[in-house]
Amino acid sequence: MQVALFGLVVYGVVAGQPKAIINGGVTLLITFIPAILERNYDLPLDPWLGLWITTAVFLHTLGSAGLYGQLFFWDNITHAMSASLIAAAGYTTARAVDLHSEEIHIPGRFVFVYIFVIVLSFGVVWELFEFGLDIAADATGVEMPLAQHGLDDTVRDMMFNSVGALVVAVFGQAHLTGVAQLVQQRLLAVE
Repeated sequence: MQVALFGLVVYGVVAGQPKAIINGGVTLLITFIPAILERNYDLPLDPWLGLWITTAVFLHTLGSAGLYGQLFFWDNITHAMSASLIAAAGYTTARAVDLHSEEIHIPGRFVFVYIFVIVLSFGVVWELFEFGLDIAADATGVEMPLAQHGLDDTVRDMMFNSVGALVVAVFGQAHLTGVAQLVQQRLLAVE
């Protein structure tokens, strides 16, 4: 996926396509985050976690390259994937704080609700961001890479955000606890 993203950036440079350069470049940088966390912070991450992050941003970049307009379900897939990443980050953070501090205890049943609240909050912020881009596009005449396509689109986006949150809420405690424990250990090492 990184090779394909690099190819997209090269294409953008050769063809004079700033959208391809920016989308491909930012996404390519994001794909290096797991390796940077592992190298700089001694935070060994499961290869599946790196693949999850890379796949989410890669699918968004493919969508921005035209699949959002060609495949009606592409936006739904990317919203569910992105929401699952946000849910995973929220769960990992909450669990690491719970493990780190004896004064804070987050009951397992509350974690499920917490994940939903985090994801839906980010979803609302994202939809407001898209709405702001629409206003900026109307005011400037510049085509934006993201757009809000009405109330139905917003509701559908929030529904698929909920699907991503649900997957992490159900499976996150079993599969992300190890990552949270590593983060907690790093917090102890910093003190």
